[in-house]
This record gives sequence, structure tokens and C-alpha cells, in this order.
Amino acid sequence: MTDPMQPLPSSPIAERRPHSFTHHGITVDDPYAWLRDPGYPDVKDKDVLAYLEAENAWFEGAMAPHKPLLDTLFQEMKGRIKEDDQSVPQKDGDYIYWRAFETGAQYRKWYRRPVAGGDDQLILDEPALAEGHDYFRLGAMSVSPDGRYLAYAIDTNGSERFEARIKDLFSGDVLPEVIPDTLSSLVWTSDSKGLLYGLANDNWRTDNARLHWLGQSVDSDMELFHEDDEGFRVSIGLTSSENWIVIATGDHVTSEAWLVPADNPTAPPLLVSARKAGREYDVDEHGGTLYIKTNDSHPNFRLVTATLEAPDHWTEVIGADAHFYLTDFTLFKGFYVTEGRQDGLDQIELRDYATHSPKRIPFPEASYSASLDDNPEYDVTKLRIGYESMVTPDTIYDYHLETGELEVLKVQEIPSGYDATRYAAERLMIAARDGTQIPVSIVYPKDFPRDGSAPLHLYGYGAYGMAMEPGFSTSRLSLLDRGFAFAIAHIRGGDDLGQQWYLDGKLDKRANTFTDFVDVAKGLIALGYSSKGKVSISGGSAGGELMGAVINSDPDLWGAVVAHVPFVDVLNTMLDETLPLTPGEWPEWGNPIEDEAAFRTIQSYDPYTHVRAQDYPPLMVTAGLNDPRVTYWEPAKWVAKLRATKTDNNVLLLKTNMGAGHGGKSGRFESLHETAEEFAFILWQLGVEN
Repeated sequence: MTDPMQPLPSSPIAERRPHSFTHHGITVDDPYAWLRDPGYPDVKDKDVLAYLEAENAWFEGAMAPHKPLLDTLFQEMKGRIKEDDQSVPQKDGDYIYWRAFETGAQYRKWYRRPVAGGDDQLILDEPALAEGHDYFRLGAMSVSPDGRYLAYAIDTNGSERFEARIKDLFSGDVLPEVIPDTLSSLVWTSDSKGLLYGLANDNWRTDNARLHWLGQSVDSDMELFHEDDEGFRVSIGLTSSENWIVIATGDHVTSEAWLVPADNPTAPPLLVSARKAGREYDVDEHGGTLYIKTNDSHPNFRLVTATLEAPDHWTEVIGADAHFYLTDFTLFKGFYVTEGRQDGLDQIELRDYATHSPKRIPFPEASYSASLDDNPEYDVTKLRIGYESMVTPDTIYDYHLETGELEVLKVQEIPSGYDATRYAAERLMIAARDGTQIPVSIVYPKDFPRDGSAPLHLYGYGAYGMAMEPGFSTSRLSLLDRGFAFAIAHIRGGDDLGQQWYLDGKLDKRANTFTDFVDVAKGLIALGYSSKGKVSISGGSAGGELMGAVINSDPDLWGAVVAHVPFVDVLNTMLDETLPLTPGEWPEWGNPIEDEAAFRTIQSYDPYTHVRAQDYPPLMVTAGLNDPRVTYWEPAKWVAKLRATKTDNNVLLLKTNMGAGHGGKSGRFESLHETAEEFAFILWQLGVEN
């Protein structure tokens, strides 16, 4: 076993080049600013590429002695995946659709067959589309109402600038028209002759909705809607009845929606309600009545109705509830469904249009994740539902409306074997330093000791109002089977306990996210789940920012840290309005350009700013050269500053995917290999190499 305290040979050192800037009378030095290629997103600067390649070589060299462990982990993880897996078929109109992996394949194939009987038809072949590309991702896809055409979008470099294409499913031919740089869903008109989409502009912002008519040049496509606010993004959807196309625009706190007849997309759009700062709403339609979910009176949202003639006059049908967070609603012909969380636990409720009274679907475990699954049809007698927990594999049900029966259609198969009785899961509440009770989902082996001797892995995110569901993971078993407990901290900044939980972890309350995570770790240690230095942690993107903040504040707590595409250069990014996401991110983080208080708040926690001369835990960092969300130079600058500043000999690794973006490598096995790398690093650093 390699001694985790043994220093490696000399690591890459990035040159320091004088650079500073001043805002609000505050001058900030940034000697690693040169790592941002001025030609981004076309990265060709020789010095930048040389540094990234040197770090990659350093990563490979450091991990090489642990290749046997990495290979073991990868084979374990691969052995838990059913290679020839397929989804549960689902009817949509005249066809039944499903998708399937073939043995050894990195990507899926998509199929359908006629309901009336007939042969299976391969409608989309991802492996063929991915051939010859180091990266491949299928984005939006949509079958036309008449079943003839398939619109789909692909990304072959991780930049998230998709190319939309159209395939004639009757002939098998791909039509000549190709739409580059899409960044949206693909929505058909009722007559299957028109396709709505949104283009990414030069700054990777979707500020438009456009219409393409089949058989015509893409150059003649019509812009139906344009958003002038650079902080807003445009999205396109379809109502449940498929009578209306919804063109929505918004940022993280304000939204606005317009309706266009699906059978007449060039008709003047109908504004549902003009934007009001701080108000969000979503709209759907049933029988001429609009249903609208909004947070206009309470952070946890309520449901209202309106008429098409007076869409801005709202009548409440479900009031807001401090203990029930309304997250979604779905309209069907004879009833509708609301989804939400009761004190943090997922709930699915059926409601009739006359009384709106709820019928809740019961689930057996104390902690779980449940939601509507694939329900493409409007007139149904059963609902497709997905369910899982930290010990229960992904399970697909049909819920029969007439009897209330939950019929099991598929349980995630684990070919190498899985015995749920070997593990136990809990939902704990741990007090933060301000007294707030933080939920924690934790799973561990049944014989797990509570004397502080065992290792613990703690995961967190805490941003954008995104809840971290207590779901199942086959990869996680590689830690559990080596004696780990695995915990998810449902910290403020996510919306795990409602919209207020999110609001209490953003802007000037951002520090709550970081202190919650630290306090959860300390609470778990106090309960005997682990001890200082035996806790590994991980997070990605905004969760990578979390990693950066907590290793600055409490470096001695952590035995190993993995930060994926970490958003650690927050101040510089929020000061640069030319970056793709920045204007739309100001409602989340604050606008330090115009607001000195926002500048000082961000500066107070910015992980890159606060790197200082102290011992840091072992750290593995990832980046994507083509990442449009967290640009590659953020993790690169952070690692460079850490190398030059920290006082320990602990391992510090940076791996940049030179042909990928925010999500790392594509393909199910390539992605799995990166998880194996992460776990090998953690086990190496905690001395559990077996």
C-alpha cells in the first residue's frame, strides 16, 4: 500500500504573472488570470495548454501505482450494471416506445413498434451517431404528432451547443436541414410540419424561440419570440393537452410565459401574466382553463386557475403550505397530479378537477425518492411512477387509478448480486450552529460500528434550489462494502425543505450552505459515524464551490476531498458579464459589478480568494476544457494557487478532460471509469486499498 502521507515527486507549478483589478475601491491581485485563454471557447494558448497537459500527466503519474485498485473498482461497478438493459416500454399514440443498451455499448438505441402489431423499429442509433467522436451526448428529442418525424439534437464536444436534425421514420432518411447551435427542447406543431427550437447566441444564452418549416431552408426560419433581458433564458414546451405551445422566459427568481396555438404557431402569442420581479410561475391548460403554479404569495408555491380570456386573473385552488412544498403538477384528461415534499419527503397526490381534493399515494420507507416517470399520454387509466431509496434499487411502477394498486414493472437488476438486508438507511436531523435542524440521509453496512473508527463519505450540493434526493447508487456499494457510511447533507441552498430552505442559502445568506455542511460532518462525528480525518467529501459545480469553502474553513476535518468542475472563482466570474452564464447568475449570487455589498459578500467566501498558507487535505479536482458552465480556468487557477500557497505535502491532483464539458466524459463506461478514479483516490488517501 502506498503511504498517503508520502510526498510525490515535484508537481507542476504555474507561473505567477502580475495582474490586478479594482472594484468599489477594492484592489484584488490575481496572478493566475493568464490561465484564461483570451480566445475562449477556442483554447489554443500554448502556455495554457502546456500547463493543463502537465497537470494531466501529473495526475496519471500519481494514480498509476493505484491502477490495480482502480481496475478492481471499475470491474465491481461495471459488474453491477446490466449491460443489455432496456427501459419499460410505454405507449404514446399509435406506437410503443423504449430504449435499450446492447452488451458492451456505451450508448443507447431507441426503438418503437406499432400498437396494432408489427415489427420493432430502430428509430435512433446513438452508438452509430457517436462513432468517431471522443464525446457524444444526445440532447432533446421529439417525435412528431403524426409519428413520422423524429427531431433530435446531439453534442459531440461537450460545449452544449447542440446540432438538431430531423429523421423521417417512415423512410429512414435524415432530412437535409440541419440546425446548429440549438440549446432547447424541440417542439412540434400540431400538423407535424413545423418545429420550434431555441438557438444559443454568441454568449451561450438562449434568448429566442424560432420556427422551422420542414423542407425549407434553415436560413428562412422565423423568430417567434425574443428576450431582451440578458439575464433571462427562453424555454419552449407543450401543454399536456398539446393544444398550446408554451414559450417561457425567466431567470432564477422571475418568470413569464406566453401561449401560442400549436395548430397556428405564427398567431400572436398570448401573454399569461407580465413578469413581476421575484415572482415565478408555470402554466398548463385543461379544457380551456389555465392551471398555474406560482410563488406569488408564499415561497412554497400555490396552484391557481385562470381563463384564456383573462389569463392574468387568478383563482386559488390549492393554497400555499409552510410544511408542503409544491414542486410540480401534471394535467391529465380526467384528473391531475401534484408533486411536492412534505417536510422534505416526496409525495404524489391525485386530484379531481371538481373538488381538487388529494388522494396521496403511500410509499413504504421512511426516506425515499418518488416521482412521476414517463407519462406521455393525456387520457390514461394508470400512472407510471419511479421510486428508489438509498437501499432500494430504482423501481418502476404502474399505479392503477381504479384499484390503487402499485404494479411493479421493473426493478433495477444488479447482475453481480445485491442483498438489501446487508445495509441500513436512516434520516437524521443534525443541528447547525444557528440551531437550524439539517436533514441528513445516510446508508451504511448493517454491522457498521458507531465508535468513530469507520470511514464516512459525505456528499453535498446546496445551490439553485436543487434538492439532493436520497436515491440508490450501484457505484456507492464499492464504498459501503469497504466499511464506509455514505451520507447526503440536505443543506440550505437546495430546496430540500422548501423554497425558503433555498432562499436561506443564497445571496447574503450563502455562508449558511458551507457552515451547514461542516456542522453536519461534526454532528456525524459526534454520533460516532466517523472521526476527524476519516471523512471524505465530494461535490461538483456549485457543490465544488462548497468543497473549496469548507477546506478553507475546516481543513483538518477531511481525509480526502474530490471537487468536480468546481465553481471556485466566483468573484471573477460574477464580475465578467461577457461570460455565458454570468448575467443570469446574478439573482443567485449577487451582482458585484453594481453592488458593493454583493462584491464584499462574494469576496468573503470565494474559495479561490481565501486560499491561504495552511495545511490542506488531499484533493482531487476535475475540469472540462469545453465546459460552458464552470470554465476550465476556475479549477486550474484554484489548483495553481493551492500548490503555491499550502503548507502540507498532501496530494493535490487536477485532471482536465480535454474533449469534454461540464459532465465529464460521455458513455456509460467512460463515466463509470471516472467514478472509479474518484473512489480509488478516496480509498488511497484513507488507507483503505483493498
